[in-house]
Amino acid sequence: MARIAPISIDWTPDRASDVPVTEQIVDFMCRQVSSGAWPIGSRLPSQRALAEAFGVNRSTVIAAIGELADYGIVEGLHGAGTRIVSNTWSLMLPGAPDWADYVSSGFFRANNATMQTINRMEFARGVTRLGTGELDPRLFPRDMWRRVAREAADEIDAIGYPEPEGTPALREAIAAHMRATGVDCTAEQILVTSGALQALQMISVSLLSAGSTVIAEAPSYIKSLQVFQSAGIRLAGVPMDGDGLRVDALRAMLDGSANRSDDSGADTTGAGLPSNAQSAAPITPPDFRSGSAIQRPVPSPISRRRTDDAVLYTIPTNHNPTGVTMPDARRRELIDCCVANRLPIIEDGAYQDLYFGDGPAPTPLKSLDKTGMVITLGSASKALAPGLRIGWIVADRSIVHRLADVKMQMDYGASTLSQWVYARFLDSGLYDEYVAGLKRELRRRRDAALDTLDRLFAGLAHWTVPQGGFYIWLTFDQPVKIGRLFQLALERGVLLNPGDVYDFEGDNALRLSYSYTTPEEFARAAAVLATTARETGA
Repeated sequence: MARIAPISIDWTPDRASDVPVTEQIVDFMCRQVSSGAWPIGSRLPSQRALAEAFGVNRSTVIAAIGELADYGIVEGLHGAGTRIVSNTWSLMLPGAPDWADYVSSGFFRANNATMQTINRMEFARGVTRLGTGELDPRLFPRDMWRRVAREAADEIDAIGYPEPEGTPALREAIAAHMRATGVDCTAEQILVTSGALQALQMISVSLLSAGSTVIAEAPSYIKSLQVFQSAGIRLAGVPMDGDGLRVDALRAMLDGSANRSDDSGADTTGAGLPSNAQSAAPITPPDFRSGSAIQRPVPSPISRRRTDDAVLYTIPTNHNPTGVTMPDARRRELIDCCVANRLPIIEDGAYQDLYFGDGPAPTPLKSLDKTGMVITLGSASKALAPGLRIGWIVADRSIVHRLADVKMQMDYGASTLSQWVYARFLDSGLYDEYVAGLKRELRRRRDAALDTLDRLFAGLAHWTVPQGGFYIWLTFDQPVKIGRLFQLALERGVLLNPGDVYDFEGDNALRLSYSYTTPEEFARAAAVLATTARETGA
Protein backbone atom coordinates (compact mmCIF):
# COMPACT_ATOMS: atom_id res chain seq x y z
CA MET A 1 0.00 0.00 0.00
CA ALA A 2 1.37 3.38 -1.03
CA ARG A 3 2.48 5.59 1.82
CA ILE A 4 0.60 8.92 2.12
CA ALA A 5 3.00 11.83 1.79
CA PRO A 6 3.21 14.26 4.72
CA ILE A 7 1.09 17.38 4.39
CA SER A 8 2.99 20.54 3.49
CA ILE A 9 1.68 24.09 3.85
CA ASP A 10 2.97 27.05 1.84
CA TRP A 11 0.04 29.41 2.43
CA THR A 12 -0.86 31.98 5.07
CA PRO A 13 -4.10 33.90 5.64
CA ASP A 14 -4.48 37.44 4.36
CA ARG A 15 -4.53 39.71 7.40
CA ALA A 16 -5.84 42.62 5.35
CA SER A 17 -8.90 40.69 4.18
CA ASP A 18 -12.36 41.33 5.62
CA VAL A 19 -12.81 37.54 5.83
CA PRO A 20 -12.01 36.31 9.37
CA VAL A 21 -8.74 34.42 9.64
CA THR A 22 -10.43 31.27 10.92
CA GLU A 23 -12.76 31.23 7.93
CA GLN A 24 -9.82 31.70 5.55
CA ILE A 25 -8.04 28.71 7.10
CA VAL A 26 -11.14 26.51 6.88
CA ASP A 27 -11.63 27.47 3.22
CA PHE A 28 -7.98 26.74 2.42
CA MET A 29 -8.05 23.34 4.08
CA CYS A 30 -11.33 22.43 2.35
CA ARG A 31 -9.79 23.33 -1.01
CA GLN A 32 -6.76 21.15 -0.30
CA VAL A 33 -8.97 18.19 0.61
CA SER A 34 -11.45 18.55 -2.24
CA SER A 35 -8.65 18.95 -4.83
CA GLY A 36 -6.99 15.76 -3.65
CA ALA A 37 -3.82 17.54 -2.56
CA TRP A 38 -4.57 16.28 0.96
CA PRO A 39 -5.96 12.75 0.45
CA ILE A 40 -8.23 10.87 2.84
CA GLY A 41 -6.11 9.21 5.48
CA SER A 42 -3.60 12.06 5.66
CA ARG A 43 -2.64 13.10 9.16
CA LEU A 44 -2.66 16.82 9.89
CA PRO A 45 0.41 18.40 11.48
CA SER A 46 0.13 19.13 15.19
CA GLN A 47 -1.90 22.15 16.26
CA ARG A 48 1.32 23.91 17.24
CA ALA A 49 2.88 23.18 13.81
CA LEU A 50 -0.26 24.37 12.02
CA ALA A 51 -0.28 27.58 14.07
CA GLU A 52 3.34 28.24 13.11
CA ALA A 53 2.72 27.44 9.43
CA PHE A 54 -0.32 29.74 9.24
CA GLY A 55 1.24 32.39 11.47
CA VAL A 56 -1.72 32.42 13.88
CA ASN A 57 -2.53 31.66 17.51
CA ARG A 58 -3.16 28.03 18.40
CA SER A 59 -6.72 28.86 19.47
CA THR A 60 -7.47 29.91 15.88
CA VAL A 61 -6.27 26.53 14.63
CA ILE A 62 -8.40 24.76 17.23
CA ALA A 63 -11.46 26.69 16.03
CA ALA A 64 -10.74 25.82 12.37
CA ILE A 65 -10.23 22.13 13.09
CA GLY A 66 -13.40 22.11 15.16
CA GLU A 67 -15.35 23.49 12.21
CA LEU A 68 -13.85 20.89 9.85
CA ALA A 69 -14.77 18.18 12.35
CA ASP A 70 -18.35 19.49 12.35
CA TYR A 71 -18.36 19.09 8.56
CA GLY A 72 -17.15 15.50 8.95
CA ILE A 73 -13.95 16.20 7.02
CA VAL A 74 -11.47 15.50 9.84
CA GLU A 75 -11.58 13.33 12.91
CA GLY A 76 -9.40 13.14 15.99
CA LEU A 77 -8.22 9.57 16.53
CA HIS A 78 -6.92 8.52 19.94
CA GLY A 79 -3.14 8.35 19.84
CA ALA A 80 -3.00 9.10 16.11
CA GLY A 81 -3.59 12.84 15.91
CA THR A 82 -6.16 14.33 13.54
CA ARG A 83 -6.73 12.67 10.17
CA ILE A 84 -8.71 13.55 7.05
CA VAL A 85 -11.63 11.12 6.89
CA SER A 86 -13.83 12.54 4.13
CA ASN A 87 -13.82 14.88 1.17
CA THR A 88 -16.46 16.75 -0.76
CA TRP A 89 -16.75 13.97 -3.37
CA SER A 90 -17.94 11.44 -0.78
CA LEU A 91 -21.00 13.61 -0.15
CA MET A 92 -22.02 13.27 -3.81
CA LEU A 93 -22.12 9.45 -3.99
CA PRO A 94 -25.44 8.02 -5.28
CA GLY A 95 -27.97 7.41 -2.55
CA ALA A 96 -26.34 9.72 0.02
CA PRO A 97 -29.00 11.81 1.79
CA ASP A 98 -28.83 15.56 1.49
CA TRP A 99 -28.55 16.24 5.21
CA ALA A 100 -28.26 19.97 4.59
CA ASP A 101 -31.97 20.06 3.75
CA TYR A 102 -32.82 18.25 6.98
CA VAL A 103 -30.58 20.49 9.07
CA SER A 104 -31.99 23.72 7.63
CA SER A 105 -35.61 22.62 8.08
CA GLY A 106 -35.37 21.73 11.77
CA PHE A 107 -37.49 23.37 14.47
CA PHE A 108 -34.65 25.14 16.26
CA ARG A 109 -32.90 28.05 14.63
CA ALA A 110 -29.15 27.70 14.32
CA ASN A 111 -26.89 29.89 16.43
CA ASN A 112 -25.15 32.56 14.40
CA ALA A 113 -21.48 32.01 13.53
CA THR A 114 -20.21 34.07 16.45
CA MET A 115 -22.26 32.13 19.01
CA GLN A 116 -21.17 28.83 17.50
CA THR A 117 -17.56 29.91 17.83
CA ILE A 118 -18.12 31.03 21.44
CA ASN A 119 -19.82 27.74 22.35
CA ARG A 120 -16.93 25.77 20.84
CA MET A 121 -14.05 27.87 22.15
CA GLU A 122 -15.32 27.98 25.73
CA PHE A 123 -13.92 24.47 26.05
CA ALA A 124 -10.56 25.18 24.40
CA ARG A 125 -7.43 25.22 26.51
CA GLY A 126 -5.35 28.35 26.75
CA VAL A 127 -8.30 30.70 26.15
CA THR A 128 -9.47 33.23 28.77
CA ARG A 129 -13.26 33.49 28.83
CA LEU A 130 -13.83 37.21 29.40
CA GLY A 131 -17.60 37.24 28.81
CA THR A 132 -18.82 33.82 29.87
CA GLY A 133 -22.04 33.30 31.83
CA GLU A 134 -20.70 30.80 34.32
CA LEU A 135 -19.06 30.74 37.73
CA ASP A 136 -15.39 29.99 38.16
CA PRO A 137 -15.18 26.20 38.78
CA ARG A 138 -12.66 26.96 41.53
CA LEU A 139 -15.54 28.44 43.56
CA PHE A 140 -17.38 25.11 43.58
CA PRO A 141 -18.32 24.18 47.21
CA ARG A 142 -16.59 20.79 47.27
CA ASP A 143 -16.88 20.14 51.00
CA MET A 144 -20.63 20.82 50.96
CA TRP A 145 -21.07 18.57 47.96
CA ARG A 146 -19.18 15.74 49.62
CA ARG A 147 -21.52 15.99 52.61
CA VAL A 148 -24.63 15.95 50.43
CA ALA A 149 -23.25 13.12 48.29
CA ARG A 150 -22.63 10.98 51.38
CA GLU A 151 -26.18 11.61 52.55
CA ALA A 152 -27.48 10.66 49.11
CA ALA A 153 -25.55 7.39 49.17
CA ASP A 154 -27.01 6.54 52.59
CA GLU A 155 -30.62 7.56 51.93
CA ILE A 156 -31.45 6.95 48.25
CA ASP A 157 -32.36 3.34 47.51
CA ALA A 158 -33.90 3.86 44.05
CA ILE A 159 -33.95 6.50 41.34
CA GLY A 160 -37.19 6.27 39.39
CA TYR A 161 -39.15 8.67 37.24
CA PRO A 162 -40.24 11.75 39.20
CA GLU A 163 -43.73 13.17 39.36
CA PRO A 164 -44.51 15.43 36.38
CA GLU A 165 -44.36 18.65 38.42
CA GLY A 166 -41.19 17.56 40.25
CA THR A 167 -40.44 15.75 43.50
CA PRO A 168 -42.60 16.95 46.40
CA ALA A 169 -39.52 17.60 48.57
CA LEU A 170 -37.94 19.95 46.05
CA ARG A 171 -41.19 21.76 45.27
CA GLU A 172 -41.69 22.41 48.98
CA ALA A 173 -38.08 23.58 49.35
CA ILE A 174 -38.31 25.92 46.35
CA ALA A 175 -41.62 27.36 47.58
CA ALA A 176 -39.99 28.13 50.95
CA HIS A 177 -37.00 29.68 49.18
CA MET A 178 -39.27 31.86 47.05
CA ARG A 179 -41.29 32.96 50.09
CA ALA A 180 -38.03 34.14 51.66
CA THR A 181 -37.55 36.45 48.66
CA GLY A 182 -41.06 37.91 49.07
CA VAL A 183 -43.02 35.67 46.68
CA ASP A 184 -46.08 34.23 48.43
CA CYS A 185 -46.50 30.79 46.86
CA THR A 186 -47.13 27.14 47.68
CA ALA A 187 -45.55 23.94 46.40
CA GLU A 188 -48.57 23.46 44.09
CA GLN A 189 -47.48 26.59 42.20
CA ILE A 190 -43.98 25.21 41.54
CA LEU A 191 -42.96 23.25 38.44
CA VAL A 192 -39.44 21.82 38.39
CA THR A 193 -37.73 22.03 35.00
CA SER A 194 -34.45 20.93 33.46
CA GLY A 195 -33.03 24.44 33.69
CA ALA A 196 -34.73 27.81 33.26
CA LEU A 197 -34.19 27.72 29.50
CA GLN A 198 -36.40 24.64 29.24
CA ALA A 199 -39.07 26.56 31.13
CA LEU A 200 -39.00 29.21 28.41
CA GLN A 201 -39.17 26.57 25.71
CA MET A 202 -42.25 25.00 27.30
CA ILE A 203 -43.92 28.38 27.65
CA SER A 204 -43.16 29.26 24.04
CA VAL A 205 -44.66 26.06 22.61
CA SER A 206 -47.66 25.66 24.92
CA LEU A 207 -48.79 29.06 26.23
CA LEU A 208 -47.84 31.33 23.30
CA SER A 209 -49.09 30.98 19.76
CA ALA A 210 -47.00 31.28 16.62
CA GLY A 211 -47.17 34.87 15.41
CA SER A 212 -47.59 36.35 18.89
CA THR A 213 -45.13 38.95 20.16
CA VAL A 214 -42.57 38.76 22.95
CA ILE A 215 -41.43 42.18 24.12
CA ALA A 216 -37.99 42.19 25.75
CA GLU A 217 -35.33 44.60 26.93
CA ALA A 218 -32.90 45.71 24.26
CA PRO A 219 -30.41 44.15 24.77
CA SER A 220 -31.53 40.84 26.27
CA TYR A 221 -30.41 37.25 26.83
CA ILE A 222 -29.77 35.73 23.39
CA LYS A 223 -30.63 32.15 24.37
CA SER A 224 -34.09 33.20 25.49
CA LEU A 225 -34.73 35.18 22.33
CA GLN A 226 -33.77 32.23 20.14
CA VAL A 227 -36.19 29.95 21.96
CA PHE A 228 -39.02 32.34 21.13
CA GLN A 229 -37.91 32.77 17.52
CA SER A 230 -37.72 29.01 17.00
CA ALA A 231 -41.38 28.81 18.00
CA GLY A 232 -42.36 31.36 15.34
CA ILE A 233 -42.84 34.20 17.81
CA ARG A 234 -42.10 37.83 16.92
CA LEU A 235 -39.72 39.93 19.01
CA ALA A 236 -39.88 43.61 19.91
CA GLY A 237 -37.22 45.48 21.84
CA VAL A 238 -37.71 48.17 24.51
CA PRO A 239 -34.74 50.41 25.42
CA MET A 240 -33.17 50.49 28.88
CA ASP A 241 -31.57 53.09 31.12
CA GLY A 242 -29.70 52.81 34.41
CA ASP A 243 -32.87 51.56 36.16
CA GLY A 244 -33.61 48.83 33.64
CA LEU A 245 -36.47 48.59 31.14
CA ARG A 246 -37.92 52.02 30.38
CA VAL A 247 -41.59 51.86 31.26
CA ASP A 248 -42.29 55.11 29.41
CA ALA A 249 -40.97 53.49 26.24
CA LEU A 250 -43.00 50.33 26.84
CA ARG A 251 -46.13 52.38 27.45
CA ALA A 252 -45.52 54.34 24.26
CA MET A 253 -45.06 51.12 22.33
CA LEU A 254 -48.31 49.71 23.67
CA ASP A 255 -50.53 52.78 23.28
CA GLY A 256 -49.14 53.82 19.90
CA SER A 257 -47.94 57.25 21.06
CA ALA A 258 -44.23 56.67 20.49
CA ASN A 259 -42.27 59.09 18.37
CA ARG A 260 -41.00 57.28 15.32
CA SER A 261 -37.88 59.39 15.00
CA ASP A 262 -34.93 60.24 17.21
CA ASP A 263 -33.51 63.73 17.66
CA SER A 264 -31.68 63.56 14.34
CA GLY A 265 -34.87 62.70 12.46
CA ALA A 266 -33.62 59.21 11.63
CA ASP A 267 -36.25 56.48 11.37
CA THR A 268 -36.23 54.20 14.40
CA THR A 269 -38.79 51.67 13.22
CA GLY A 270 -38.22 48.23 14.70
CA ALA A 271 -36.62 49.38 17.96
CA GLY A 272 -33.64 51.16 16.50
CA LEU A 273 -31.06 51.73 19.18
CA PRO A 274 -28.64 54.64 18.51
CA SER A 275 -27.05 56.33 21.50
CA ASN A 276 -28.23 59.91 21.09
CA ALA A 277 -31.87 59.58 22.20
CA GLN A 278 -33.31 61.13 25.32
CA SER A 279 -35.95 59.68 27.61
CA ALA A 280 -39.50 60.96 27.22
CA ALA A 281 -39.94 61.13 31.02
CA PRO A 282 -37.70 61.95 33.97
CA ILE A 283 -35.39 59.02 34.69
CA THR A 284 -33.27 58.22 37.75
CA PRO A 285 -29.63 58.96 36.85
CA PRO A 286 -27.94 55.72 35.78
CA ASP A 287 -25.04 54.29 37.79
CA PHE A 288 -22.44 54.15 35.06
CA ARG A 289 -18.69 54.65 34.89
CA SER A 290 -17.40 57.14 32.32
CA GLY A 291 -20.78 58.06 30.89
CA SER A 292 -24.21 56.67 30.13
CA ALA A 293 -24.00 53.19 28.68
CA ILE A 294 -27.59 52.59 27.54
CA GLN A 295 -29.31 55.55 25.93
CA ARG A 296 -31.82 54.67 23.23
CA PRO A 297 -34.89 56.08 21.51
CA VAL A 298 -38.46 55.05 22.16
CA PRO A 299 -39.27 52.29 19.65
CA SER A 300 -42.10 52.51 17.18
CA PRO A 301 -45.48 51.28 18.42
CA ILE A 302 -46.52 47.75 17.64
CA SER A 303 -49.98 47.23 16.24
CA ARG A 304 -52.96 46.74 18.56
CA ARG A 305 -53.49 43.29 17.07
CA ARG A 306 -50.02 42.29 18.19
CA THR A 307 -50.41 43.70 21.71
CA ASP A 308 -53.57 41.63 22.14
CA ASP A 309 -51.38 38.53 21.77
CA ALA A 310 -48.19 39.73 23.44
CA VAL A 311 -46.14 39.02 26.56
CA LEU A 312 -43.27 40.83 28.26
CA TYR A 313 -40.04 38.91 28.96
CA THR A 314 -37.82 40.73 31.44
CA ILE A 315 -34.76 40.15 33.65
CA PRO A 316 -35.25 42.79 36.35
CA THR A 317 -32.51 41.66 38.76
CA ASN A 318 -28.86 41.53 37.66
CA HIS A 319 -29.90 41.82 34.04
CA ASN A 320 -28.18 39.70 31.43
CA PRO A 321 -26.22 41.11 29.63
CA THR A 322 -26.06 44.66 31.08
CA GLY A 323 -25.85 43.88 34.81
CA VAL A 324 -28.51 46.51 35.62
CA THR A 325 -30.95 45.89 38.51
CA MET A 326 -34.39 47.50 38.39
CA PRO A 327 -35.24 49.37 41.64
CA ASP A 328 -38.52 48.80 43.46
CA ALA A 329 -40.12 52.05 42.26
CA ARG A 330 -39.56 51.10 38.62
CA ARG A 331 -40.89 47.60 39.30
CA ARG A 332 -44.15 48.97 40.67
CA GLU A 333 -44.42 51.29 37.67
CA LEU A 334 -43.86 48.34 35.34
CA ILE A 335 -46.51 46.21 37.04
CA ASP A 336 -49.03 49.07 36.84
CA CYS A 337 -48.31 49.53 33.13
CA CYS A 338 -48.69 45.84 32.36
CA VAL A 339 -51.92 45.52 34.38
CA ALA A 340 -53.39 48.54 32.58
CA ASN A 341 -52.48 47.02 29.20
CA ARG A 342 -53.32 43.41 30.09
CA LEU A 343 -49.74 42.43 29.23
CA PRO A 344 -48.59 39.18 30.93
CA ILE A 345 -45.03 39.04 32.26
CA ILE A 346 -42.39 36.33 32.18
CA GLU A 347 -39.91 37.29 34.90
CA ASP A 348 -36.48 35.64 34.55
CA GLY A 349 -35.03 35.41 38.05
CA ALA A 350 -31.96 33.33 37.24
CA TYR A 351 -29.69 35.87 38.98
CA GLN A 352 -32.09 36.88 41.78
CA ASP A 353 -30.02 35.22 44.52
CA LEU A 354 -26.80 36.97 43.47
CA TYR A 355 -27.64 40.58 44.36
CA PHE A 356 -24.81 41.98 46.51
CA GLY A 357 -25.55 45.71 46.43
CA ASP A 358 -25.98 47.85 49.51
CA GLY A 359 -29.30 47.23 51.22
CA PRO A 360 -31.83 44.44 50.63
CA ALA A 361 -32.33 42.96 47.20
CA PRO A 362 -35.28 44.33 45.21
CA THR A 363 -38.31 42.10 45.52
CA PRO A 364 -39.28 39.95 42.53
CA LEU A 365 -42.05 41.23 40.26
CA LYS A 366 -44.06 38.18 41.29
CA SER A 367 -44.24 39.58 44.83
CA LEU A 368 -46.12 42.61 43.43
CA ASP A 369 -48.48 40.49 41.34
CA LYS A 370 -52.09 40.67 42.53
CA THR A 371 -53.73 39.29 39.39
CA GLY A 372 -51.70 36.18 38.52
CA MET A 373 -50.23 37.85 35.44
CA VAL A 374 -46.57 37.13 36.31
CA ILE A 375 -44.81 33.83 35.67
CA THR A 376 -41.45 33.74 37.44
CA LEU A 377 -38.52 31.54 36.47
CA GLY A 378 -35.71 30.45 38.79
CA SER A 379 -32.55 28.41 38.39
CA ALA A 380 -29.85 26.59 40.31
CA SER A 381 -27.44 27.03 37.41
CA LYS A 382 -26.01 30.47 38.13
CA ALA A 383 -25.40 30.32 41.88
CA LEU A 384 -24.75 26.63 42.49
CA ALA A 385 -24.14 24.27 39.56
CA PRO A 386 -25.19 24.50 35.90
CA GLY A 387 -24.63 20.76 35.54
CA LEU A 388 -27.51 20.03 37.92
CA ARG A 389 -29.89 21.24 35.18
CA ILE A 390 -32.50 22.33 37.73
CA GLY A 391 -34.80 25.28 37.18
CA TRP A 392 -38.36 26.08 38.15
CA ILE A 393 -41.51 28.01 37.31
CA VAL A 394 -43.74 29.84 39.80
CA ALA A 395 -47.21 30.28 38.33
CA ASP A 396 -50.91 29.62 38.78
CA ARG A 397 -51.64 25.94 39.39
CA SER A 398 -53.50 25.57 36.08
CA ILE A 399 -50.38 26.76 34.23
CA VAL A 400 -48.17 24.42 36.27
CA HIS A 401 -50.36 21.43 35.35
CA ARG A 402 -50.39 22.38 31.66
CA LEU A 403 -46.62 22.79 31.50
CA ALA A 404 -46.02 19.61 33.50
CA ASP A 405 -47.88 17.68 30.81
CA VAL A 406 -45.69 19.28 28.15
CA LYS A 407 -42.53 18.50 30.13
CA MET A 408 -43.40 14.82 30.32
CA GLN A 409 -43.50 14.81 26.54
CA MET A 410 -40.03 16.37 26.44
CA ASP A 411 -37.93 14.43 28.95
CA TYR A 412 -40.18 12.63 31.47
CA GLY A 413 -39.02 14.85 34.29
CA ALA A 414 -35.85 16.49 35.54
CA SER A 415 -33.17 14.25 37.04
CA THR A 416 -34.41 12.72 40.29
CA LEU A 417 -30.90 12.71 41.72
CA SER A 418 -30.39 16.39 40.86
CA GLN A 419 -33.74 17.25 42.45
CA TRP A 420 -32.82 15.37 45.64
CA VAL A 421 -29.42 17.12 45.83
CA TYR A 422 -30.82 20.62 45.36
CA ALA A 423 -33.63 19.99 47.84
CA ARG A 424 -31.08 18.91 50.43
CA PHE A 425 -28.99 22.03 49.80
CA LEU A 426 -32.04 24.25 50.34
CA ASP A 427 -33.47 22.42 53.36
CA SER A 428 -30.16 22.08 55.22
CA GLY A 429 -29.22 25.75 55.05
CA LEU A 430 -26.08 24.89 53.07
CA TYR A 431 -27.33 26.85 50.07
CA ASP A 432 -27.81 30.10 52.01
CA GLU A 433 -24.43 29.67 53.70
CA TYR A 434 -22.69 29.08 50.38
CA VAL A 435 -24.44 31.94 48.55
CA ALA A 436 -23.51 34.42 51.27
CA GLY A 437 -19.82 33.66 50.75
CA LEU A 438 -20.22 33.58 46.99
CA LYS A 439 -21.71 37.07 46.92
CA ARG A 440 -18.77 38.42 48.92
CA GLU A 441 -16.36 36.91 46.40
CA LEU A 442 -18.33 38.19 43.40
CA ARG A 443 -18.37 41.69 44.86
CA ARG A 444 -14.59 41.51 45.37
CA ARG A 445 -14.11 40.44 41.78
CA ARG A 446 -16.48 43.12 40.51
CA ASP A 447 -14.60 45.85 42.39
CA ALA A 448 -11.29 44.63 41.00
CA ALA A 449 -12.73 44.46 37.47
CA LEU A 450 -14.02 48.04 37.72
CA ASP A 451 -10.60 49.21 38.90
CA THR A 452 -9.04 47.48 35.90
CA LEU A 453 -11.47 49.13 33.50
CA ASP A 454 -10.84 52.54 35.09
CA ARG A 455 -7.13 52.02 34.48
CA LEU A 456 -7.24 50.57 30.96
CA PHE A 457 -10.38 51.97 29.32
CA ALA A 458 -10.67 55.57 30.56
CA GLY A 459 -11.39 57.68 27.46
CA LEU A 460 -11.92 54.52 25.41
CA ALA A 461 -15.30 53.25 26.67
CA HIS A 462 -17.98 53.53 29.36
CA TRP A 463 -19.63 50.76 31.34
CA THR A 464 -22.29 49.77 33.83
CA VAL A 465 -21.63 49.24 37.53
CA PRO A 466 -23.59 46.08 38.45
CA GLN A 467 -25.01 45.48 41.92
CA GLY A 468 -24.88 41.73 41.56
CA GLY A 469 -24.70 38.88 39.06
CA PHE A 470 -21.83 38.34 36.66
CA TYR A 471 -21.79 41.09 34.03
CA ILE A 472 -20.45 44.49 33.09
CA TRP A 473 -21.79 46.04 29.87
CA LEU A 474 -18.97 47.96 28.17
CA THR A 475 -19.71 50.31 25.28
CA PHE A 476 -16.92 51.87 23.21
CA ASP A 477 -16.98 55.65 22.82
CA GLN A 478 -15.93 55.42 19.16
CA PRO A 479 -17.06 52.92 16.50
CA VAL A 480 -15.19 49.62 16.66
CA LYS A 481 -15.28 46.74 14.18
CA ILE A 482 -16.62 44.31 16.74
CA GLY A 483 -16.30 41.27 14.46
CA ARG A 484 -12.65 42.06 13.80
CA LEU A 485 -12.10 42.72 17.51
CA PHE A 486 -13.64 39.35 18.38
CA GLN A 487 -11.40 37.51 15.93
CA LEU A 488 -8.17 39.29 16.86
CA ALA A 489 -8.79 38.88 20.59
CA LEU A 490 -9.45 35.17 20.09
CA GLU A 491 -6.21 34.78 18.16
CA ARG A 492 -4.51 36.34 21.21
CA GLY A 493 -6.18 33.94 23.61
CA VAL A 494 -9.13 36.03 24.83
CA LEU A 495 -12.72 34.95 24.11
CA LEU A 496 -15.23 37.82 24.00
CA ASN A 497 -19.02 38.03 24.00
CA PRO A 498 -19.91 40.77 21.48
CA GLY A 499 -22.89 42.90 22.42
CA ASP A 500 -24.64 42.51 19.09
CA VAL A 501 -25.46 38.85 19.76
CA TYR A 502 -27.70 40.07 22.61
CA ASP A 503 -29.23 43.03 20.84
CA PHE A 504 -31.72 43.74 18.08
CA GLU A 505 -28.98 45.49 16.10
CA GLY A 506 -25.31 46.47 16.43
CA ASP A 507 -24.47 48.31 19.63
CA ASN A 508 -20.66 48.75 19.71
CA ALA A 509 -20.58 46.92 23.05
CA LEU A 510 -19.25 43.85 24.86
CA ARG A 511 -20.57 41.75 27.72
CA LEU A 512 -17.73 41.33 30.20
CA SER A 513 -17.87 38.84 33.05
CA TYR A 514 -15.89 38.88 36.30
CA SER A 515 -17.41 35.60 37.56
CA TYR A 516 -15.19 33.10 35.75
CA THR A 517 -11.74 34.67 36.18
CA THR A 518 -9.66 35.80 39.13
CA PRO A 519 -8.97 39.56 39.27
CA GLU A 520 -5.46 38.89 37.97
CA GLU A 521 -6.73 36.84 35.03
CA PHE A 522 -9.35 39.48 34.25
CA ALA A 523 -6.69 42.22 34.27
CA ARG A 524 -4.41 40.34 31.87
CA ALA A 525 -7.24 39.60 29.44
CA ALA A 526 -8.58 43.17 29.69
CA ALA A 527 -5.13 44.51 28.80
CA VAL A 528 -5.17 42.38 25.64
CA LEU A 529 -8.67 43.65 24.89
CA ALA A 530 -7.70 47.31 25.35
CA THR A 531 -4.69 46.97 23.05
CA THR A 532 -6.70 45.11 20.43
CA ALA A 533 -9.59 47.59 20.60
CA ARG A 534 -7.24 50.48 19.85
CA GLU A 535 -5.94 48.58 16.84
CA THR A 536 -9.49 48.16 15.48
CA GLY A 537 -10.54 51.79 15.67
CA ALA A 538 -11.52 52.62 19.25
